[in-house]
Amino acid sequence: MVPLKRRKTVPSDTGSTGTDGGPTRFPQVVLFLLERKMGASRRAFLSKLGRQKGFQVEEVFSETVTHVISENNYGDEVRTWLHSQGGGPGRAAPVLLLDISWYTESMRAGRPVEILDAHKLQEQQTSETEVVLFLVSSYACQRRTTLDNQNSTVTDALSLLAENAELSEEDGRGVAFRRAAAVLKALPATVTDTSQLRGLPCLGEHSLRVIREILENGASSEVDSTKQSERFKALKVLTGIFGVGAKTADRWFREGIHDLHRLRASGQTLNRAQQAGLDHYDDLNQPVSRAEADAIGDIVRNAVVSVSAEARVALTGGFRRGKPAGHDVDFLVTHPEEGREVGLMPKVVSWLESQGFLLYQKITRNSYLESKDGPGRAASNMDRFERCFSIFKLPEGENRGAEEPETENASRTETARRWRAVRVDLVVSPISQFAFAQLGWTGSKLFERELRRWAGHEKAMSLSSHALYDNKQSRYLRAASEEEIFAHLGLEFVPPSERNA
Repeated sequence: MVPLKRRKTVPSDTGSTGTDGGPTRFPQVVLFLLERKMGASRRAFLSKLGRQKGFQVEEVFSETVTHVISENNYGDEVRTWLHSQGGGPGRAAPVLLLDISWYTESMRAGRPVEILDAHKLQEQQTSETEVVLFLVSSYACQRRTTLDNQNSTVTDALSLLAENAELSEEDGRGVAFRRAAAVLKALPATVTDTSQLRGLPCLGEHSLRVIREILENGASSEVDSTKQSERFKALKVLTGIFGVGAKTADRWFREGIHDLHRLRASGQTLNRAQQAGLDHYDDLNQPVSRAEADAIGDIVRNAVVSVSAEARVALTGGFRRGKPAGHDVDFLVTHPEEGREVGLMPKVVSWLESQGFLLYQKITRNSYLESKDGPGRAASNMDRFERCFSIFKLPEGENRGAEEPETENASRTETARRWRAVRVDLVVSPISQFAFAQLGWTGSKLFERELRRWAGHEKAMSLSSHALYDNKQSRYLRAASEEEIFAHLGLEFVPPSERNA
């Protein structure tokens, strides 16, 4: 199908009048001329001609339109456009889709002529076998989603709308957009027409409207306006400060704080985390490379081994899923002997501080008790492990990958410091919960959400980053590996590299 060109929206000042602004001669007929393939100047000329003949010709499509006139378009193309305007099957009164020939004959006759079959739009002769349809499972945890995204233009747009919804604390709408994006990420080929999406799950009307507009016009007006929104741009900047959430950013925005300069001049009282986030804003909003993550991993392992030779350290998060870059680095620490992990965190943090690797750190204690706080309680994406939220001071020599050798011309006066700040989370888990913790901290966030949804809706189980509980049998299901957890859930094992929903 040839993409539909986005029509220009022009306010109408003559839409309900005929010659010289007088009343229309045919009030039961309300016309709209589709600009696609007709062109703006020809459409303007024909619209003016129609009004001079006493026809009501609208500039903007609305519920009052009874006849849509197009030139050189197929019926399915115009119906696709009509659906994007809210004029689909659910419309109170169906709209007639007519060829330009009916309009010109009506102009010659000076009245609406009888509608013949020849005046009706023809259907595109496309065999069903020529349309590539996709099939995917309803749950993201049943799908294999690699980093090879064939529909990034569309998924990036949906993700941006999800982010905007989340910044507005409209989590339900955000999840809907992210589920729609996840479906498209899992497709093995590029979507070229919305007909290929028939029967796919998680694609609501709003998401489909955005997808359709991008496929037809190459862009989404809603996405474009969101990008230009002062509120969105301000909240993006403010939530980019470590320690600042959507609520705080929204409050600051309403107080007139739209950027870092205004925040610094406002005299706002910041907590330790926010002050550190503001101090190191540029570094923390620069992507962390895989080479940098590996360098930090070496430092963390040295710290852990220095306090316990038997303890284990595992890289989690996006880097475990194979991502080449991320916004932070996550590590999971455990000990092969249950209980020996207790007390590790303060010692590891103390070692890192003594070596000058920490610019900021905050430790939270483990508050999870299986007997009291098991996964039978209300589902939550937040676990209760002992963890350290930190900002690392990564020396320059540690963060340069093999592809970035120092050159003779590298200016020593460009910067006085030879390090960069990086966000790092350290999490300590008992060995009995390690498989669940590793699964939960590997992500992606939507993949984990879908795992929990599958467990609850399909298996009557409760899954968290601590444990899996069978509500029917009233017992915990133990697991020493991620493979065992998937088996308990009746799911085919999905390796980390294919969890990029």
